[in-house]
Amino acid sequence: MPLGQGDYTYDYHADWAGLETQYHEGWVPAVACDSQDRVFVYSRSDKPLNVYDPDGNHLATWGEGVLTPGCAHGIFIDKEDNVFVTDATDHAIYKFSLAGELLLTLGTPGQPGATEGDPFNRPTDIAIASNGDIIVSDGYGNHHIHRYSASGEHIATWGGEGNGPGEFTISHTVRVDAQDRIWDCDRENCRIQIFDLDGNFLDEWTDLLRPNNIHIDDENGVLYVAELGRRISIWNLATRELLSSWGGGGDPSDVPGEFQGGPHGIWIDSQGNIYAGEVERGEEGTFHKYVRRR
Repeated sequence: MPLGQGDYTYDYHADWAGLETQYHEGWVPAVACDSQDRVFVYSRSDKPLNVYDPDGNHLATWGEGVLTPGCAHGIFIDKEDNVFVTDATDHAIYKFSLAGELLLTLGTPGQPGATEGDPFNRPTDIAIASNGDIIVSDGYGNHHIHRYSASGEHIATWGGEGNGPGEFTISHTVRVDAQDRIWDCDRENCRIQIFDLDGNFLDEWTDLLRPNNIHIDDENGVLYVAELGRRISIWNLATRELLSSWGGGGDPSDVPGEFQGGPHGIWIDSQGNIYAGEVERGEEGTFHKYVRRR
């Protein structure tokens, strides 16, 4: 059964990778693809970060001894194939090389910020600006966004708890577009807020179903949104026209490719295929692959 509509219609691959239990247990909050379309699955398990080829063959496990199993949350891969992850339980951000070598740690692992706004208190996600600056959503305990240089020097912090412009209930995901605008999923306010690199509020998208994560396709002008309200939606960036969606029902769905929990992480590979991690589905999460029809 195809999912979606129009030019953004997909076939669901139910058994992609199998997510063998020796490599994966627990919820799957985050996923990303590198320049070779290798798929990085970040899960809340004893083997937290696993790498697969596009056909679903397991290639490697990263992060054992560094990443804690309890609260894997966000992942981002930059243009040089460096891999950044946020560990919400450990209050830290880690940068790995393409070979899996730990290159940089932001924050003091195991130690939250001392006061409101101090990095980090259960951070949620990261993104990279065109100049290499690191943007962090600091999310569950802090309601802020932080900006760092590529070498890890703190530049700026903004935010605070609330529902006004520049305030967050949960600063849940950050991404940076081609204009170096920062997009933040302010999940419990059911909106995405947009800022410049200095933290000035520019715009917002409202009336979303608790947006968890986004993927920005600047080349084609498309925004992909994983919404905790059991929906994936695809939008025209310029016009905000809804191009395609599936899920979003009030009751859990047994339709293959729809959601009993909620999609939490989303990434698009070079072929336009969608990968999504699902949480809040019993003790185990689920991982989805949707292959775009051509």
